[in-house]
Amino acid sequence: METFVWIIHTLAALSVIGLVLIQHGKGADMGAAFGSGSAGSLFGSTGASNFLSKTTGVLAAVFFISSLGLTYLSSHRQSGGVMQSAPVAVQPPATTEKKVDSAATIVPAAPTVTPAPGAPTTVEPTTTDSKAKDIPK
Repeated sequence: METFVWIIHTLAALSVIGLVLIQHGKGADMGAAFGSGSAGSLFGSTGASNFLSKTTGVLAAVFFISSLGLTYLSSHRQSGGVMQSAPVAVQPPATTEKKVDSAATIVPAAPTVTPAPGAPTTVEPTTTDSKAKDIPK
């Protein structure tokens, strides 16, 4: 459905651009009045502006309606937001220093876990002994 609205939106935008470029401005009539050009066109001297301006108005309305439709479709998507699929943020472990025979040994503290909004809040406990073995010496 969204692809169909995108196609209609793009075609309406390109058509409005083309019709606006085809139309002649208000100043073109002044030059034709003084004999520098002809005021005739494909649809006649007065019929072209009415036909082209009405068509441009209709296509502009289609463009605005398709813009509103795209806004509605994008705001009512069933997929979750960006933060729904975000992983749980884990803060780096805090370190504490222990003095043993005048040499400082760094022992990691238990990690602090901050769950994302809407994420389950269960966290498995960890022991500091298993983490202490992973620290290079």
